[in-house]
Amino acid sequence: MNNYYIGGHFEVDFIRICIVEDDPDWLRGLTDYLNRQPDMKVVTTGGSAAAARALFEQPNVLADVVLMDIMLQEEPAGIGLAEQALLSWGAKVIMLTSMAEKEFIFRSFQAGAIDYQIKAQFEELPAIIRAAHAKQSAIAPAVAEQIREEFRRLKKLEHSFKVKEVRDLITPTELQVLELIDRGHTQTEIADRFFISLRTVKIHVGHILKKLGSKSSKEAAQKVRDLGLFEGNDPEKREE
Repeated sequence: MNNYYIGGHFEVDFIRICIVEDDPDWLRGLTDYLNRQPDMKVVTTGGSAAAARALFEQPNVLADVVLMDIMLQEEPAGIGLAEQALLSWGAKVIMLTSMAEKEFIFRSFQAGAIDYQIKAQFEELPAIIRAAHAKQSAIAPAVAEQIREEFRRLKKLEHSFKVKEVRDLITPTELQVLELIDRGHTQTEIADRFFISLRTVKIHVGHILKKLGSKSSKEAAQKVRDLGLFEGNDPEKREE
């Protein structure tokens, strides 16, 4: 908050807040609570998605921070409105909700929100608003855990995709060749083991390198081993 000496008295530069909330009682209570903060002023409110759209279509920026209820008239309209608030006003958007819904958390951040707050923890809002206005916003711990959980899920999904991609690329014979290479067998030893010519082994290796984009057979074997595709550590075989 900045103070300016104008015309013989101090003018206070408040953090201007817009609240979009369809519960009139909660809107009134939150407005009163925030207006009691020495550095904040709720300058405008919207009680529906339509009212909020009308606000964000105004040419003048009305607020620095927007508190956006995700669920408006039982629809997650707040997510789209968050993006509109960001594009129209350049405002910092903090999403409000009654419960931590993982899907809504990620959609909110994709729309440009910088934080996500549970309504029951409204006492924390002044500090969150100040941090957002100062561009120092830290993601709430509960939301951070949801994000970490989603990253873990995405990492597992990415691994499963890579496993399927490699399994679709290389043949069972090529996989056996790679596993023997990984165990330290030479191409001559592999040829003797499969009763095939050395030239055939070299052809298999050439196909493998091309398919996996590897520079050497050892690099290709390492890549496949890391995915757990060799006998004994194949993800699908472990589940059987």
